[in-house]
This record gives sequence, structure tokens and C-alpha cells, in this order.
Amino acid sequence: MRFITALLFLMSIQGYAQTNTDIVIGKSEVIYSKLLKENRTIWVHLPRSANDPLFKSQRYPVLYLLDGDAHFSSVTGMIQQFSEINGNSLCPEMIVVGIPNTDRTRDLTPSHTNINFSGDSTGVNTSGGGEIFTSFIEKELIPHMDSLYPTAPYRVFVGHSLGGLTVMNTLLHHPQLFNAYLAIDPSMWWDKQRLLHQTEPILMQEKFNGKTLFLGIANTMSPGMDTAKVRKDTTGNSIHIRSILLLADALKKENSNGLRWEYKYYNEEDHGSVPLMSEYDGLKFIFNFYHFKDNNKLFDRSFSAALAVGSLSDHYKRVSLEMGYKVLPPEPYINSLGYGFLQNKMNEKAFAFFKMNIDNYPGSENVYDSMGDFYVATNDKQKAIEYFTKALTVNENSDTRGKLNKLIQSK
Repeated sequence: MRFITALLFLMSIQGYAQTNTDIVIGKSEVIYSKLLKENRTIWVHLPRSANDPLFKSQRYPVLYLLDGDAHFSSVTGMIQQFSEINGNSLCPEMIVVGIPNTDRTRDLTPSHTNINFSGDSTGVNTSGGGEIFTSFIEKELIPHMDSLYPTAPYRVFVGHSLGGLTVMNTLLHHPQLFNAYLAIDPSMWWDKQRLLHQTEPILMQEKFNGKTLFLGIANTMSPGMDTAKVRKDTTGNSIHIRSILLLADALKKENSNGLRWEYKYYNEEDHGSVPLMSEYDGLKFIFNFYHFKDNNKLFDRSFSAALAVGSLSDHYKRVSLEMGYKVLPPEPYINSLGYGFLQNKMNEKAFAFFKMNIDNYPGSENVYDSMGDFYVATNDKQKAIEYFTKALTVNENSDTRGKLNKLIQSK
């Protein structure tokens, strides 16, 4: 439904209209948790295409974000940049669920201890509620999102510090809950490194096929230390980074459990600054299979329509294998390609891509409207009328109705 130039065809998906002058990145809602016995606020970000009625058949992976009030803006902005802006497709468009805290220490610690990082008992009296919090996510929050939003069966879990500890605890003890895990400078020192001590035997005994982990590590060492020296240090000052490096060592030891993982040490970042860099690198690693790298090749006139369709279809078959469910080429993306071909007088390719969308999304009025536009551009009024009429049988749309009436009146 949008005619665009070849240079801008992939940028069209950022053009969804704002209904007012506000710049909105999400909404806040409250759900009552029977397990936690309290109201919990969640922040929800939807991709822009999810708010466009043209693409109502789309479904989206979901990223669940701990300390949501702290990281919601950076993560949603990054995902938009990677998936929507300037034609990027480094990762899929995603729903983001930010989970702000009520009692952070209670929810983000898997075991109770009377000793905190500073060596005293300040703020740890309620610690150890992590398993109940995980049950809240599994039995209440995820079903809530799946019942109300267009979710796909692929979930990412992101957490920093104690949130990173929760991410690691979930991967090790509840791996089925998420497909991908992003642990940022996790507090593996917690409770005398209790989870750290559990890690190696679990990695040896369990299988993690289809699971992905990215581990981000900040430089929290004292001056004069390096990653080799700090592993041998025994003082309390180094226990945080030492514990994370030992976690990385445990991951390196076991390479036959099916876990796809990577870690990165950020020498120039501290505990507070490392989330942004880790989110960036972590999302790129988790979805390193997603990007279709041959967009320019599609517009090569020597590359046939059949080859173009086949190349893109094969790519999304590979994406489907990685994500564990059938991932169709996104309707807005294919729609944009179709109009790009049309503007460049590559009519055979334009038809093939509009047809691909019809085959993949037969319940969308937009795919028929786009094919109607194709036939208008190729001077086949009868076929254009046929497809605009089909679009209107799926759903009434004033824009389509106007185009249909104009064609009928000109006959």
C-alpha cells in the first residue's frame, strides 16, 4: 500500500503513523500475582508494525527484561534500531516486557543469606525468593503476555547484576523457560558462590540444545590487577569479577552439552556502564543467524524472480531451525521488497514477492491490496479490481475502497 523508491524500500517499515504528538515507546500495566501476593507493574513495548492494522497477522518473539525500569529505554531503542530502522534486520521485531522491582533482593536471589556484598546483613533479610519469582514469570507473567499479545514461541531473558544471577539460575535450573539468555555482570558471588558451585556439574550432566547464552563481564578489578591475576586473588574486593570469570571457565570446560554461548570482557566498562554494551553485543550474538545478507543481490537484474524467492525462503527455513518454530518472512519486509521491485520496473520479481505474501498471510487484507497496486501499475484494471475486492472481503478499508471505486468509475 506504500509506493517507495528502491533506495528507501527497506526503510518503509519505520513509517507507521503516530496517532498524536506523543512519542511513546511502551505502556505500563498492573497484574496481580497470586504467587507473590502483590500487584506487579510491567512495562510493555510493541513493535511499530504491531500497531499497524495492515500487519495484524504478525507475531513476535518476546524479550523479558529484569530491572525493567532501568533498562527499558535502551533495550527497546536498540531492538528498534536492529529490526526496523534504516532497513536493518539484525534481529526480529520483538515485544519487550520490562519487569520493575518491588523487593529486588527478594526476587532476584535464588537462596537466602544473611551476608551481602559488603559483608554485613543490610538489605538481605528478605533474600531467597528467586524461585517463587521465577514461578511468577512462568505461571503468571508469560501466560498473561501470551493471552493478550501477538507473541511467538521464542523468548529471551535479560538481566544485570542480581538480575544476571537470576538469568543464570534460570538457565541452569529452568532452561525450558527461555530460548536465549543474556547475563550481564551477574552476581555469581551471592551466598558464598552457591550457584557458581552448582554450575559445572549441571553443565556436565544436562543438555542445553537449542539454548543460547551471552555473558557480559565488566572490569571491576582494582588497579594493577588483570584477568589472570584476579583469578588467583582471594580478597573480598575481587570476588565479584573473580566469580564471573570462574563461570566463564566452567562454560569453556564443557562443550558437548549443546549450549551455544559466548562471553565478552569489557575492559573499559564498569559494573554500571556495561549493560548497554552487553545488550548490543548480546542481541547481535543471539540473533547472528537472522539477518538476510543478500538484499542487494535481490535487485540484481541477472538474479531471477525464482532465485530471489528461493534464496529468501531458504534463509527463513534456516531461521526457523534456529528459533525452533516456523518463521515466515515478515509481511512488512516482503511488502517493502515488492514495492521496491515495482518502482524499479522489475515486475516479475514484484509479482513473485506479492504472491509470496499472499501465500504466507492469506488472512491479511494488505497482501491483496498490494497485489491490486501491482496490477494498477501494470495496467491490468480487471485484475486490480479483483484483488481490491478480495482485500475488502477480508476487511473493510477506506484506502482500498477509494482505489476500487476510482477503478470502477474509470471503466
